[in-house]
Amino acid sequence: MATTQMLEKESNPWEQQAARFNLAAEKLNLEQGLWRVLQQPNREIIVHIPVNMDNGQLEVFTGYRVQHSIARGPAKGGVRYAPDVTLDEVRALASWMTWKCAVVNIPFGGAKGGIICDPKNMSRGELERMTRRYTSELIEFIGPEKDVAAPDVNTNEQTMAWMMDTYSMHMRQTVTAVVTGKPLNMGGSRGRREATGRGVMIICDESIKKNNMTRESTRVIIQGFGNVGSNAALLMHQAGYKVVGIGEWDGGLYNSKGIDITALWEYRQKEGSVHGFKGAERAATEDLLITDCEILVPAATESVITSANADDVKAKILVEGANGPTTAAADDILADKHVFVMPDILANAGGVTASYFEWVQDRQGYFWKESVVNEQLEHIMVSSFEDVVRYAETHKVNNRIAAYMLAIDRVAYTIRQRGIYA
Repeated sequence: MATTQMLEKESNPWEQQAARFNLAAEKLNLEQGLWRVLQQPNREIIVHIPVNMDNGQLEVFTGYRVQHSIARGPAKGGVRYAPDVTLDEVRALASWMTWKCAVVNIPFGGAKGGIICDPKNMSRGELERMTRRYTSELIEFIGPEKDVAAPDVNTNEQTMAWMMDTYSMHMRQTVTAVVTGKPLNMGGSRGRREATGRGVMIICDESIKKNNMTRESTRVIIQGFGNVGSNAALLMHQAGYKVVGIGEWDGGLYNSKGIDITALWEYRQKEGSVHGFKGAERAATEDLLITDCEILVPAATESVITSANADDVKAKILVEGANGPTTAAADDILADKHVFVMPDILANAGGVTASYFEWVQDRQGYFWKESVVNEQLEHIMVSSFEDVVRYAETHKVNNRIAAYMLAIDRVAYTIRQRGIYA
């Protein structure tokens, strides 16, 4: 049984990232100097943001931006707003972004940002003032050639519009390429909103091919019905998968015959919640993680599959839509059970890949049709899947360590070529 102390360590994303990095670096025989360079972020910025609240009081929020690596190009990563944001979490997410961009071979390094706040209890005006002040505090550290932000937990197209406008005001010109995930009319890309969920489905498609399964005979449980989970669920439902379970933070839904995701999507748009939907029974989300299915897609938060529940996971294939949903200790248990794991740094890379397309389109001033975005996305995701699986088979490691080894190898190769400036 997992002890409380073990589970606390497992819930620290930075520790989890470091465990995988160290194992992969060891298997690569990475030289000590580069090991030390890649082990730590390049830059960590902490800002304290004064905001005039609607009630007339002045509140101070703490914000972070961590840039892990810029070896292969500008740093790239989302900004999240949540009461439980920590520097360790932002550090881990920034490093995952470095590995993610390297796995899918796009020319970005990794970054991440966050503000400790509860956006559910803030007005639109308060959120705008906080976002603009946060952006202005980071003004010399961000930019199309430096660090490109994107939406993440509790941030969206509107947040990105505010960030872009604030940066543009400081630059005295409209700079669309400073953020991605923007509204279409401001230089956003067609297909960006669905891209992470679409990438998850592409990886599911490749995983079932590899395991000689078909969509129609594949039961899927998705934990999380936010942007990633809901788009993955809808696209997979339309493609013929049988989505039997949807888990949300306050409980989930289950129907062994399959849930009509189109109807659930419409219900949630109208009601603001999945609860009360007549086409499925209520189920506890933690139970759905260990319910019988062929594919399990954790698409919400970090550390939901741990040493405490990994042994009870019944899925044959695990495709990680969220960042860091499986802990290092759980990895070993899943490997013993021969679960085919597609790690987050590949499975949810559809979002950053489409963000790369958006950045390219902004810089070209020429925008692509959605079919072109989706076609390019599929090409990159399928090629990356093949690279990771081949690497795993060649080096006799699991898919996650293979993805890390491939990513670290690519970043280290670039650093060796560039040299260390001193």
